[in-house]
Amino acid sequence: MAKQKMAVVCNGDTQANIMPTLIFSTSGISLDYEVHVFVCPAGARWFVKGELEKLGTPKGMPNPVKLFNDLLELGGEVVFCELALANKDIKPEDLRDPRIKIKKAPPYLMDVEGASQTYVF
Repeated sequence: MAKQKMAVVCNGDTQANIMPTLIFSTSGISLDYEVHVFVCPAGARWFVKGELEKLGTPKGMPNPVKLFNDLLELGGEVVFCELALANKDIKPEDLRDPRIKIKKAPPYLMDVEGASQTYVF
């Protein structure tokens, strides 16, 4: 039986966007979901080298760098919207991890077709 898919979209530039994106994504991984994260231009900065570190560890929350690393280490897919590159003047080598994939929205939507859970933060 195939794993259930979980789609998570980060569409904001605040701690209130990135922390639930990471928490829900890693929680989905721990429940054995196939997790696909899509990063819109608005949330792009969090996926650039050094940005999560600036957030620190918010009071009462898990460490965002550890969450991000766990997400990739445990098999989650992080997709960075291709439009964010030009929109935010980001180069592929600026991304915090080479395992982050760069795609447009349509291929991402095809990848998450049939997702049993979808979250947007």
